[in-house]
Amino acid sequence: MGRLWVIAKREYLERVRTKWFAIATIFGPVLFASLMILPPWIASRSKASLGLSRILILDATGTALGKRVAAGLSGGVGGDTIASARVIEVKRGEIRAEERRASNEVIRGVANGYLVLDARTLAGVRARYAGSNATAVADMQELRRVIREHVMAIRLEQAGVDPMRTSALTRMALTLDAERLSSRGRGGSGQISIIFALGVAVLLYFSIFFYGQTVLRGVMEEKQTRVSEVVLSSVPASKLLDGKVLGVGAVGLTQILIWILASLFLIKARSTVLAWLGAPSLPLVLPHISFGLGATLLLFFILGYIFYAALFAAIGAIVNSEQEAQQAQIPIVMMLAASIAFLQAILARPDGTLAVALSLLPFSSPIVMPLRMSLIQVPPWEGFMSLGLLAVGCYIVVWIAARIYRVGLLMYGKRPTIREIARWVRYAG
Repeated sequence: MGRLWVIAKREYLERVRTKWFAIATIFGPVLFASLMILPPWIASRSKASLGLSRILILDATGTALGKRVAAGLSGGVGGDTIASARVIEVKRGEIRAEERRASNEVIRGVANGYLVLDARTLAGVRARYAGSNATAVADMQELRRVIREHVMAIRLEQAGVDPMRTSALTRMALTLDAERLSSRGRGGSGQISIIFALGVAVLLYFSIFFYGQTVLRGVMEEKQTRVSEVVLSSVPASKLLDGKVLGVGAVGLTQILIWILASLFLIKARSTVLAWLGAPSLPLVLPHISFGLGATLLLFFILGYIFYAALFAAIGAIVNSEQEAQQAQIPIVMMLAASIAFLQAILARPDGTLAVALSLLPFSSPIVMPLRMSLIQVPPWEGFMSLGLLAVGCYIVVWIAARIYRVGLLMYGKRPTIREIARWVRYAG
């Protein structure tokens, strides 16, 4: 146990004393602060997008829809005044010809795009837009909102509704405040819970991947410099592997703890900073995180890190160059990335069959189960089963990795085959 502690301490101190550890530790909170403060501050000072002020509106509806849409766009986003779009009244048979002329104007830079309003638009089915700003999400959302509002107004007027009431009806704004409720109590807004869950999943993914890579490169460096030969003369290979994994893992826990504490401080200071900058601020209601939930999330990170770090260490012991390492680690990276690939499906149905299955598999449970636990109240049996299977998976992976590590560290210049690696696992003692 004493030698294990010495190895882990060496790995830990060797890394936390580097300038790159300090830079990465500071960069995390700085990035988080930028994401919290810059968007609302920029939004409070942004002017209306000029992308919609220079468009052509081809109105083939035979109504005043085109003029209404142009007038609606002239207000811009946030109430700023911008020049009105140009409306061209066209007949149904002239749409194609007018579209060609409008396309030429867009290509020459005279206009940013053109909007086609026809009978299908008036029926509430669709409108067509083509332009250089078609990928501007904010512009397209504003365009869709204005078209929908004025199509609804015209249809209400055609149904005999008073135009004065039409304006009030179509401009109704409704917000839905969703609050998470479980046996643990109220846990903040649903949107904040989703953001928190995504943050947990992404943090776990990058932490496990980054520190797993650190273990791989550390093993490769010791193998290439022949340091491992000297160390193995006094320390068993299994102790060396365990010490390296624990030491690097402690570095990761230290960095994550600093990030969490800094993030909590920044969240509390956010309103004060935005008020000082003169930007509006909405309070952030964090989801309720009990001690048990926090401890469980930490346990999943530790076990998930051990699972993947052992695999990365085995890869580092097998390969002889950086190029070989990049190729050999692809299956491991794909296993880890599988959890992120299914994020959207899990967010849509955190209690669905896919989410439950992925939260029980050892290679995906370190990310998927914490994600589910941050979204819904997971049945206790699922949590215990997931932890149990992950712990068993860690034991098996560490046992296999230790046998590969023991032989691979002393193998140079030759790339082992799958059959040889299997032989190492069977006979290495």
